[in-house]
Amino acid sequence: MADDNTKAPPKPPSASAAPAPAAPLTPAESPRIQRALREVDALLVPGETMQAFAIQRRLFALTKRRAVVAATSGRFISLARGFFGGYTPTDLRWQDIEEVHLHVGIFGANLTITTSPRQDLASAAHASGTIVSLGLRKAEAERVYRVCQAQSQAWREKRRVRDLDELRAKSGGIQFGTAAAPGSPSSDAAVDPVARLQQAKTMLASGLITDAEFESIKAKIVDRL
Repeated sequence: MADDNTKAPPKPPSASAAPAPAAPLTPAESPRIQRALREVDALLVPGETMQAFAIQRRLFALTKRRAVVAATSGRFISLARGFFGGYTPTDLRWQDIEEVHLHVGIFGANLTITTSPRQDLASAAHASGTIVSLGLRKAEAERVYRVCQAQSQAWREKRRVRDLDELRAKSGGIQFGTAAAPGSPSSDAAVDPVARLQQAKTMLASGLITDAEFESIKAKIVDRL
């Protein structure tokens, strides 16, 4: 007779304890989705990774193949796929994106990305425009939207810091290159405490510096009197 104190063998973990697997693709759709993602992968440069993607729902692509959008570590990619094959990509650098909007409806989600013209060393001229992706799968579109918002906010902060440095340089806080000739307008503005204080007030009113930074700049100007 078995001892009543003998412990029963441990039960195998229930299915609910295991991590929930990702939603599987339907058999009829899986090869097409994988082919579309391979087309996006073919566009990535070395070191670039895909962070999120979204597929257009079949309801919004009755006369064409479904579009694909992807958010990578360096850009946003929209892939228009031809009905008989091939595709046309449109990509936007994160630093060029101005606004990102997401509208989630009953049947799908619409993602709207607006760019603004910027001029830098990497792109001498960039035209502004808007890309609208209609009827995306809701959960996938939300993931792409979160990546776009994070990248847009990061680059907005970088531009704010750059603009702040440029204004500080113009106000005389930082001097680049050779010094201006004595008596020139730029030299007079750099040493004129009233002009520098006025520039600091303008930066404060524009939200480029905080109250504490303004007080620090004002104290430095007063100390040099």
